[in-house]
Amino acid sequence: MQTVDIDDIRSLLAVMPPHIASDLKQEIGNGDLLEIVMDLGRLPEARFPNREILLGDHEVTEADIQHVTSLIGTFSGDNRAGLTRTLHRISAIRNREGKIVGLTCRVGRAVMGTAKIIQDLVETGNNVLLMGPPGIGKTTILRETARVLADDLKKRVIVVDTSNEIAGDGDIPHPAIGHARRMQVPTPTLQHAVMIEAVENHMPEVIIIDEIGTSLEAEAARTIAERGVQLVGTAHGNSLENLMMNPTLSDLIGGIQTVTLGDEEARRRHTQKSVLERKAPPTFDIVVEIQERYKVLVHPDVAHAVDSVLHSKQSRSEVRWLGPDGSVVKEQSANIQETHRQADEKKQVLRVYLFGINRPILEQAAHEKGLSVDITDDLRLSNILITTKNYFRRKPQKLRDAETLGIPIYAIRGNSLQQLRHCLDSIYTGPRDEVVDSALDEALQAIDEVKSGKKEITLSPQNSFIRRLQHMLAEKHDVTSSSSGREPGRRVKIANN
Repeated sequence: MQTVDIDDIRSLLAVMPPHIASDLKQEIGNGDLLEIVMDLGRLPEARFPNREILLGDHEVTEADIQHVTSLIGTFSGDNRAGLTRTLHRISAIRNREGKIVGLTCRVGRAVMGTAKIIQDLVETGNNVLLMGPPGIGKTTILRETARVLADDLKKRVIVVDTSNEIAGDGDIPHPAIGHARRMQVPTPTLQHAVMIEAVENHMPEVIIIDEIGTSLEAEAARTIAERGVQLVGTAHGNSLENLMMNPTLSDLIGGIQTVTLGDEEARRRHTQKSVLERKAPPTFDIVVEIQERYKVLVHPDVAHAVDSVLHSKQSRSEVRWLGPDGSVVKEQSANIQETHRQADEKKQVLRVYLFGINRPILEQAAHEKGLSVDITDDLRLSNILITTKNYFRRKPQKLRDAETLGIPIYAIRGNSLQQLRHCLDSIYTGPRDEVVDSALDEALQAIDEVKSGKKEITLSPQNSFIRRLQHMLAEKHDVTSSSSGREPGRRVKIANN
């Protein structure tokens, strides 16, 4: 990949208070700075991919925050602002009175070549939906896709830019989107209206939209697709199965409905009489799950993939990644369920971020239990955060970041070997069939009981993978399910509709 420093870091440093900018210049090094965090009454912090550095010895003051806000654009309804014609983004934290007490200054970079991994998919004219966890690069790919479609394929492209993340702040779009046109959104609640306005007023061939997240936006996407305009967008969720279980956004892939079969058809299918079926043709023809940077899982036929999941049949998908020479490597994957099972198995090697926990003690506890534990200094690479209850109650910034990223937090009473042993016991460390079978048997028994008249039943605590299976089982049997509690005690509740 080629990182294009169109947005010189100096443009971001120029709006920083002088003492913070001076300390930053000594730390920037090879240009891998991710963001600068300024919280009132705390030392400013520079965040890099694998480390975080406190800057200087002067706590952030109201004057420091005022200095930054006076030099940047206006904050939008989602508390985001930017620097004109750059991709740098400043997000505000406010107190109850609306006063700004914290700033997160994210460094923006245009990365050329990221769209190469899906370029052949968007060139077909099909509607393509990108999914993946926060910070994995969905918007970066979307931005580069807009440029490729507008400049290389000479299509009429309009970017609906709600938070100015795709095309930068100011009235003139960032050069990274090429000749694509950009429509700004006054407030996030009007994103769906601007999507429709773009089609009705400006005759686009392609609409680029980031973060489809409401039923109104899903409905607008379907309207656009029905008018023959190509859609390339992103949505909340990590996988196709997540989308199927999301009642707000499942319409993007056709929607899910309960169908009651006749006795003969149920016998022929070897299923219950009440089954789940796809409700309509999907809005998006192709779903791309971004699993890692420069590695994706492609579902080339969404309708077939959704039907396969609902009917427990195999569906072929494709894994793609960028090779060392920049070429796209493709490999046929197993069926969807097997692919995600393998991904969950891979995640069983714990990548732990420690906050206030003694590393040698955790290593000793893991060694005693024969567990493979990878202790990482990069929160974004972890899948577990372990801390003490004292820190958890205080909610420092690192724990708030983990909650934002969806990383489970395990809080123990004290920093002792016994406590860490118990903590590791509570974390599911491997794909044990008997554990899964037992959990699903418990869910089936609860489903039978609520269908027989019981109001609701709460199941035993399980990890996120098993809870997902229990939710899908509940959907297939036409009962409702919800999760409650905190890790590691989070559990599924089964109730009648």
